Formats: sequence, C-alpha cells, structure tokens
Amino acid sequence: MHVVIVGAYGSAGVAVAQELVERRDESSEDVELTLVDDGEPGGGLCILRGCMPSKEVLSAGAHRFQARHDHRLSGSLPDVDLESVVETKNEHTSNFAAHRRSAVHDLAERENVEFLHETARFVDDHTVAVGDRTIEADYVVIATGSTVNVPDLPGIDEVEYMTSADVLDSTTFPDSGVVMGFGYVGIEMIPYLSEAAGMDLTVIEHDARPLDEADPEFGDALLDIYREEFGIEVLTNTYEQSVEPHGDGVRLHVERDGRDETLDADELFLFTGRRPAFDGLGMEHTALDLDPATGAETIEHATMQPEPGWVADTMQAEADPRTFVVGDVNGKEPILHVAKEQGFTAGRNILAHAAGEELEAYENVHHHVMFSGLGVYPFARVGHSAATAEEAGLDVATATRQASDDGVFKTKDVPEGLARLVVDKEDGTVLGYQGLHYHADVMAKTMQVIVERGMDVREIPDRAYHPTTPEILDGLFRETSAELE
Repeated sequence: MHVVIVGAYGSAGVAVAQELVERRDESSEDVELTLVDDGEPGGGLCILRGCMPSKEVLSAGAHRFQARHDHRLSGSLPDVDLESVVETKNEHTSNFAAHRRSAVHDLAERENVEFLHETARFVDDHTVAVGDRTIEADYVVIATGSTVNVPDLPGIDEVEYMTSADVLDSTTFPDSGVVMGFGYVGIEMIPYLSEAAGMDLTVIEHDARPLDEADPEFGDALLDIYREEFGIEVLTNTYEQSVEPHGDGVRLHVERDGRDETLDADELFLFTGRRPAFDGLGMEHTALDLDPATGAETIEHATMQPEPGWVADTMQAEADPRTFVVGDVNGKEPILHVAKEQGFTAGRNILAHAAGEELEAYENVHHHVMFSGLGVYPFARVGHSAATAEEAGLDVATATRQASDDGVFKTKDVPEGLARLVVDKEDGTVLGYQGLHYHADVMAKTMQVIVERGMDVREIPDRAYHPTTPEILDGLFRETSAELE
C-alpha cells in the first residue's frame, strides 16, 4: 500500500506520517510512504507564521503593557525595540523549524519512507506529479494548510495592505492604521500594534461584540479591555463597503449603524482569517467538488472556503474515501492541536480502511486558547459555553466570577476579566469553562482534564493554594456545588 502525504512539514502532515510509521508494524499492510513538501525553509505554518512567532512578539508588548499599567513603578517607560523583537523571533522560530524538518527527515530514514522536497500537483484522484516523477498512490493525504484570506472588497487590489505575516517581520510602522478582521488573528495582533508599535488604530467589528464562541459577557469584557487599557477604537455593527488609496495611505468606506462613513489611515491591516491552501495543487483533476458556491470554474479561481461537510469526521473527503484531508486545509477548525489530532486519526483510519475495518470519527472537545490582550488577558474556552449548552438542550447550573472577586488578581495588578463554569444540574458533570483573565491559558489544561474526564464538580478538591490565580476556579467550584446542593 502506497500513501502520499502532500504537506509533510506541517503539523497535520507529520502527524499522519508518524502514526503510519509507528503503527504499520502492527498492521498486516505493507505500507510505503512518500512525504512531499516544497516549503522553504519548511517547518509548518504554526512554527513559521502562526502560533510560535506571534507569541514571541506579543510577549515583548506584554512586558511594556504591564510596566505601563503598574503605578508602583517609576521612571521612564521603555520602548519596545522592534528590531530586537524580530531578530529574536527569527532566531527562535528558525530553531523550531529546523527541529520539525529534522523530525521529517528522520522519518525518511526509515524503511520504505522517502521525503521529496518538491512541489506536488494532482494528475488524477490518486496520481501525483512530483518534480519529474509521477506517483500512483493507493491513498493520498492533503495537509497543505491555509493561506491568507483576502476579502472580495471593491478597491482592495488598488491599495497596499499588511497581513499578520507582514506584522511579524516588520521593524517600523506608520502612525495610524485601520483594521479589517477582529477574529483570532486580529484579537492577538491589534494590541501588539498599539502597545509595541505605538499606533493609533481603528478596528472594524461586524457584530455587537467580538468573541463569537463565547457568551456575550466575555465579548463585552474584551471590548472594555481593548478600549480602556489599550486605547483602541473599535467600531461595532460596522461593515466595509470599499477601499481606495488616499494620499500616502488608505481611505476605507464603511456603513456604521446604517450611516455611511469614511476612515482615513496610513496603513490598512487585513486580519480577515485564512482559507484552505489549494493553489497550484491541480485539484480540478480530482473528483473533489470543493467550492460550487463561488461559481468559479475550478478551485484555482475560488477565494472562498469549500462548502461545509466536504470532509467527513473520519478525515476522508466525502467525494473520495481514499483521499484524506487534515489540518487547516479541511476548513473544520484551524488550530494546531486539532490539526495534529486529525492527523493521528487519519493515519489510523488509512490502515483501517485498507484492512476493511471500521473507521473512527474524530471528535474534538472544544478547547481553544486565544492570546488576547497581549497574553496578559488571554481567553480560554473548554467544552460548553452557557449558550452552546442551552442550544444542546442541557439543563445546567452556571457560576460567574469577576477576576476582581479574588484578591490575588489585584495584588498582581491584573484585575480585569471574568470566568464562568457550566455544570450539568442532573449529575454535577462539569461541561465547560470560559476564562478571560490573567493565567486563563494556564488553567485551560486543568479544565480540559476535568471536562474530558466528566468529573462531578462536587468531587473536585476545593483546596486553594493561597494566594494563586487558580483561586478563581475554586470559587466557581464552590458556587456551582452549592447550587446543586
């Protein structure tokens, strides 16, 4: 059995390869693997342009933010040395990427495994042209990640703009900017531009608040933090109409609360999400019907994501059970740990499909962390929110605590934010946690264990290690336990 993995340097692709290599000795299948990636230098999106470099730069801004807000400190406030930030980021991510490449190359040293540092293009469903070779595979894995989503906005081709990748590499910024996109990318990048680069920013938010996955109180709290602590202007219920060059900058035309307005700035920032990376893959030669909604002749001309459901929970393309699609490219959930887990699932399912055995579905318990507020005020959600629990027809008890309810947050000079626990009223099972507060990211793992193990809130030790920030969790446990009793 021959398996070709296109996008082998990324988190999802390397997970598939590792799973197949580790399990093939236990399988009756004689598995041959061809790993393909043309990345330069290679290492995957998360390492080179996503999670890792963004946390590098955010941390520099976080130090300045906390120094600026702490009235107990005196003296001149230091500037963020952007050249040092980028240089340090590049050094670290280069090392991380080299480690990833080494892992892939080590796999290629195994028997019946090869790595091709070439561009792949589909000839038909399972035939891939790689360099001067044509490989006929039994199974194909597409793990090509995602690319920047440029919105279809009148005038967008006539103006210059910066994406998150540009921000991560820049050592100078203009005085002002207007931002399109207030999702994951924008929520993390915007405070960096304000704090580290000292920019005056105006942000476009289509809804009444950001953080769609959270209960409304968390989106409102995030707005307060960004407006009051960072001085960022966020325009809610606002929609972009067109953009045009204006002097040395840009002019964005918007509709705000039913009125037309214009916004002028030195720079336009596009934090408008990402789309699956199919460019140049030759997907039009396969049976995969990826994007009929756009009216484009082929996916090469499409700019929207594929229709929901084009990849099953088994990680198989609905149109072809011998094509597996994992990570950002399947459009399900563009998050690192999800990509890896999908990859492991796909590896097991390829062997199961070849053996005529039942395949497993990938089921992900909601587990997201967003480094909002420069990571000083991160947002985390594990399992259900109160809203999703209600949508699921669950009868729940909830408890909500403000960070300021626990003195430890005041002593650490990070008093903003809140947390919420969602518990099943019938049996006390902890169903979900949301936190927008200092150290919420650290608490996410603890809450993941509690939620995924289905623990009864009344059996969780109520023992605070005072004074530590997890006291906010103890308060939530006490309050929901008391409500159940």
